[in-house]
Amino acid sequence: MRKTAVCLMVVSLIALFSVVNAAAGPVLDRIMAKGQLVVGTSGEQPPMTVTAKNGDLIGLDIDIARAMAQGLGVDIQFAKMPFGELLPALEAGKVDMVISGMTITPARNRKVAFVGPYYVSGKGILALEKRYAELQDANGLNAPEVTVATLANSTSATFAETLMPKAKLTTTASYDEAINLLLNSKADVMVADLPFCAFAAYRNRDKGLSAGKSPLTFEPLGIAMTEDALLINWAQNFMNTVTGTGQLSKLHEKWLNGGSWIEQLP
Repeated sequence: MRKTAVCLMVVSLIALFSVVNAAAGPVLDRIMAKGQLVVGTSGEQPPMTVTAKNGDLIGLDIDIARAMAQGLGVDIQFAKMPFGELLPALEAGKVDMVISGMTITPARNRKVAFVGPYYVSGKGILALEKRYAELQDANGLNAPEVTVATLANSTSATFAETLMPKAKLTTTASYDEAINLLLNSKADVMVADLPFCAFAAYRNRDKGLSAGKSPLTFEPLGIAMTEDALLINWAQNFMNTVTGTGQLSKLHEKWLNGGSWIEQLP
């Protein structure tokens, strides 16, 4: 049923967005010439982008990327890589755009353009419940004896550096690596996007992981692109239509409020 809903959404939008100027711009020309949209994503940030047990990429970001490719009338190819390598790959022309739970920040926006936001998230805290209670009762998280794990080159790392300067910061290439640090008592707390913290706490509830309930920051997520005015304009109008028709809300409900997709994970 979910696949059918996404297909219906795409069909309803293709008529509006499938006609593209052949002399559009460097990136759009490349996409149309190859007949393929190459999207960079980490594949390790559920529920935005994650690798299923059959090897397929799934998630909110993945559904958006597939809809955009079909709207352009081209095939989709995902380039999976660590989060920290995504923007360098985009700037080098190895991918056409990045959709990977990426927060729109002034620093990133000085280097690349962003379409969106398609979702507003915020930072969350993840920790073993007993350890988190101990930290709250003691000196809090901003203390030299506290080790904070975050994803490398992320706004979570910046958040921890800014608000927990006394703590020891450990950056990882993946969320799985950070969770393993928590479970093996090599980190006291993890800072990540709130939807991921909620997912990780639910999936590891038998191991005692607990997540904060409220976002600690304002994190607008966007689609990163290099300079190509027509492609950026096309993508923004595409997202405006998906939002205005309520289709984006349905995808939010599927991935952020429903949990049946978790059964597809390893």
